[in-house]
Amino acid sequence: MQITRIELQRLTLPLQPPFYAAWDPHPRTRFEATIVRVHTDEGLTGIGSGDTMDGFDAFEHLFIGSDPLRLAAHGRTLETISFHAGRYWPLEAALWDLAGKATGVPVATLLGGALDRIPAYASLGEPRSPQQRADDARDLVAAGFRAVKVRIARGRIAEGIAVLAAIRDAVGDALEIMVDLNQWWRMAGDIDPGLTPPGARGVIEQLREHDVLWVEEPLPGKDLTGMRMLREQTGVRIAGGEMARTFDELQRALRGDALDVVQPDVVLSLGIGGARTLAELALRSNRWFTPHTWTNGIGLLANLHVCCGVGGGPFLEFPYDPPGWTPDRRDFMLAEPIEADAEGFVQVPDAPGLGITLDDDRIRHYEVS
Repeated sequence: MQITRIELQRLTLPLQPPFYAAWDPHPRTRFEATIVRVHTDEGLTGIGSGDTMDGFDAFEHLFIGSDPLRLAAHGRTLETISFHAGRYWPLEAALWDLAGKATGVPVATLLGGALDRIPAYASLGEPRSPQQRADDARDLVAAGFRAVKVRIARGRIAEGIAVLAAIRDAVGDALEIMVDLNQWWRMAGDIDPGLTPPGARGVIEQLREHDVLWVEEPLPGKDLTGMRMLREQTGVRIAGGEMARTFDELQRALRGDALDVVQPDVVLSLGIGGARTLAELALRSNRWFTPHTWTNGIGLLANLHVCCGVGGGPFLEFPYDPPGWTPDRRDFMLAEPIEADAEGFVQVPDAPGLGITLDDDRIRHYEVS
């Protein structure tokens, strides 16, 4: 079997009302997605999505004509490209999807098959008032969720801590609570000062009073010493790594005792092969592996397969913050959005590959010429 063509299809979904992401100073009025299709001479097609794939045309020749099942070789090729250009991990997800279709099994089975479902945590995205978040927490419990992640904007720390207090008052211990401070990386153009280690420690000590399960990315990713200090001095789990550029970056974080929870998103960081290896190292080091999943439904599926394949957890991120962020918006290119069940679990699809079923009519409607 040989790769004959790599097709990129760009989509844009208008967002009305806008989505006010806590990590972005600008309201989001559109949601963009790039679908990657890897075509073969045997008629099989692999599908992936995640990062933008901007500039990939210059590197397409490195894959055309090759065997799509040489997954390790393709992953290493993508690592070399990422040094010079973009993160093209959606292509690798498409290759794994193709491998699952070729062998007739879900990707999670190829990766070990440790789990076939995992509890989801509702990953909130917008800054909202404490009272509104208390109401949201009650709705999450009623929907079956067992955990929630609250993002606290850099300039709204006091309000964020008040949100945690309101959630605890509203639902008690019915929800585990995680907090994301979004300091590991920055949006383009964001050069405002961030938290220092002493400042982050002060924030985490306040969060600890509300029994948080972990605090995510309290410092820039390069400050591994600071994150190790936060772990040691506060006793609170520290999470991070969703956008790490290289495998070595997160391996250093593990070796340096900087992280309790490692979170590379396989369609943005490391790819499925690299994340699987890192997950095994993390789990054997008595750490948690639970990837970031905030792209779209295809990216969510890719991370679900890796997390379940290796036996990660204890939860999987499930981007969910209605009405601004819903499964219908997140998964607009899919025939059916991915949902958590009444017990709060997300199930690995039974279909071979990643289990992606596209909505061709909607894709044509939202395709960018």
